[in-house]
This record gives sequence, structure tokens and C-alpha cells, in this order.
Amino acid sequence: MSQVSFDLAVLRSFVAGMDLGSFAKAADRVGRSTSAVSAQIRKLEEQAGTALFRKSGRGLALTEAGEIMLRYARRLVELNDEAAVAMRGVDLEGWIRLGLQEDFGEVVLPEVLGRFARAHPKVRIEARVARNAELMERIETNQLDLALVWGGSTDPIAVPPMCWIGSSAVPFSREAAEPLPLVAFDRQCLFFSAATAALDRAGIEWRVAFTSPSLAGLWAAAAAGLGVTVRTRYGLPSTVRALDSQESGLPSLPMIPLTLERASPTAPAPIERLASILLDAVRGGPSALDRIAA
Repeated sequence: MSQVSFDLAVLRSFVAGMDLGSFAKAADRVGRSTSAVSAQIRKLEEQAGTALFRKSGRGLALTEAGEIMLRYARRLVELNDEAAVAMRGVDLEGWIRLGLQEDFGEVVLPEVLGRFARAHPKVRIEARVARNAELMERIETNQLDLALVWGGSTDPIAVPPMCWIGSSAVPFSREAAEPLPLVAFDRQCLFFSAATAALDRAGIEWRVAFTSPSLAGLWAAAAAGLGVTVRTRYGLPSTVRALDSQESGLPSLPMIPLTLERASPTAPAPIERLASILLDAVRGGPSALDRIAA
């Protein structure tokens, strides 16, 4: 029996289609026509020798075999890309000072930066997890080379919606006669300001039930059911969940730009390479970052 060799280009289209929820959108990402991507998917199913998709309402969902194929496809594509980056940048060396929001620390630090470090062992990375104001100050004073921040001054790399966040274990219920308990940072925060403005416009009374200097503290308090907080879907631990505004009776919230700030418009190759990897990871959305960490 001959050994099956899966085509990486086909696997890349498959992964892109599942990530974007549409093979038409995947065609734009991989630079092919929709019909060409459809042909690739048919080829993949033929090579797999089993059905990868099943009907689900008006669309398609993966079969059990499809889920297995998707996991292997991700690993193969990521390994290929990691090898390509390593070969192109085998001689890269230097120093990178990177700043991150807490939302991205647990995923980006061990996974994205770990992968970068393995591909470029001569590049030294100094990473700092901090709040927006500190990160922006360090960019402006040239103490950081790159910083991933909310609401920065450059063009956004993503504009995710803010979400009300509550406990995964404690059902959310709001007593109309009682002020809504909020979980917040102990300092000024873009998310808290947006939340209280939305509540004030909706005529919903609120109170601060818990404050913390760290995001981990907010997650712990929200998970315990002490109140709700506001964030995006990036970096949510399993102990909390995003609440549906209509079902919870809470007002809708605005979107917030996420930017990758640079200390200099022109940077050495190692910094640009890391910036490119960060952009790809973040633009894939919260679910893509969750998969990176899995």
C-alpha cells in the first residue's frame, strides 16, 4: 500500500477555512480562487479516504475524522512555517524589548515567543507584562521596541468587541432593584470607563464590588460570582465566560482597537520578524490564540 503524502498547500487552505468559517474567505487568505480551494478540499477528503464534513443546518461541520485531520493539519502547517522561518533567519541576532497586556501574557509569552526563540536562538528577548499607560510611556522613552496595547496611537491590528464577563460556574442574574456589582482594576481603565458609560446611558445603577491591581484578580473575582467585569474574548480563562448582552439584560459595549506600537518606524530585522509573528497570531482572533496555547 502506497504511503499518502498530504499537500501542505491543501492543508493550509483547510486550516484557513476552518479558522475563518468560510472557504471563500480562506481563498482570499491563501491567494487562490474559491473554486481552486474547493478542489483542494475535495482532494484532501479523497486522500483521507473518509468524510471530513457533515451537514449542520445550512452549513457544514467537521466529522470526528475531520476534527482529527484538522489537529494534524495545524501541526504540519505550523511545523513547516517554523522551519521556513528558522532557515530564513538562521543568522538573526540581537536584542528585543517587548511589552504585552496581561490578556496576552499567558499565551504569547510561552508559545509565540517560545517558538520564536527556538527558531532564532541568537536573538535575546526581554518581555514585560504591564498596563497600557506604562507600556506607552516605555515606548515613547525608547525603553521598549514593541508593545501590544489597547487603544494605541497607530493603525489597529484588530478591533475586537468588549464583552461583559461573568462566572462559568455561577449563573448570572441581575436584581433590578440592586446596583450591578462590578469587578474592576484599582486604577483608571478603558474597559471600566466604557462599561460605566454604557450602564449610565441605559439607566442601570452600578457599584464597584471588587478591585484588584491585576487581571488575574479580576478573573478570580468574576469566577467567584462577586460581580461582572469587562474585557474582550482574548485570554479568557475557563473559569469565566462572555455574557450575551441581550440574555443578561446588560447594554451592548463598544469595540476597542488593539495596536502594536513601535519605538521606531524602522527597526532591525529581528524586531520586524517578531512583529510579523505577533501580527499573525493576534489577527487570527481569540480562538486562534487559544489553539496556540492548547
